[in-house]
Amino acid sequence: MEIVWLGYSCFRLRAGGTTVITDPCPKSTGYNIGRVNADIVTVSHEHENHSHLAAVQGHRQVLRGPGEYEVAGVYVVGVRTYHDATRGAEHGSNTCFVLEMDEVRVCHLGDLGHALTAEQLEPLATADVLLVPVGGGCTIDAVQAAEVVSLIEPRIIVPMHYGTEAGKDGFAPVDKFLREMGVTSVQSQPKLTATRGTLPDAPQVVVLDYRG
Repeated sequence: MEIVWLGYSCFRLRAGGTTVITDPCPKSTGYNIGRVNADIVTVSHEHENHSHLAAVQGHRQVLRGPGEYEVAGVYVVGVRTYHDATRGAEHGSNTCFVLEMDEVRVCHLGDLGHALTAEQLEPLATADVLLVPVGGGCTIDAVQAAEVVSLIEPRIIVPMHYGTEAGKDGFAPVDKFLREMGVTSVQSQPKLTATRGTLPDAPQVVVLDYRG
C-alpha cells in the first residue's frame, strides 16, 4: 500500500490497482490536490474543506457515513463520531473510516473532536496505520491526539490537519504533537509504503510532505 498526503485531511491510498481519496479539499484551504482519480472517496463530514468532490475524477463510489462496505476489493467500516465534544451540537457529526487494503488496515479519523468511547474505539483499534488530526481548532489537539493514539495503538501514526506554510487555517504546527509522542527528530518523506510484513514492531510516527 502507498499513502500520499495531498494536504489538509486529504490522502491518496493505492493498493492492488485501487485508489482511495480521503476528504478531498478545495484550493481555498491553501492546498492544491489537483485533479485526482479514485475508485473510492471517503467523506468524514459535509464541510466543504472535506467534501470537495469536484476535484475527484473517474468512476467512483462516495462513502459518507457509518456502516460496512466492500468496494473494488476494499473493506471499509465507517464509525459515527462527532466534530466536537458536545455530541455534534457545535459542528455536527463525523465519520471515522477504517479501510483494509492489501491486508493493511488504515484508519482515517476525519475531524474527530472528542475522546473516543469504548464502543467507538472497538472497530478503530484494529488499525495498523492511523491518520490523525493534531492541529486543534475544530478538532482534537496535540495532547488529545496523543491520547487517541495510545488507545488505538497503531503501528504507524501519520499526523494531518495541522498548520503548514501552505495552509490557510491557523492550526497549530505538527511540532507539539511530535513532542507529545516523544519524537525528538523526524525526517518528512514524500510517501509511505506499508505492507503486512513491513509494519514496525514498535509504534512509529511518519510525517509526510505536502505534495502540492
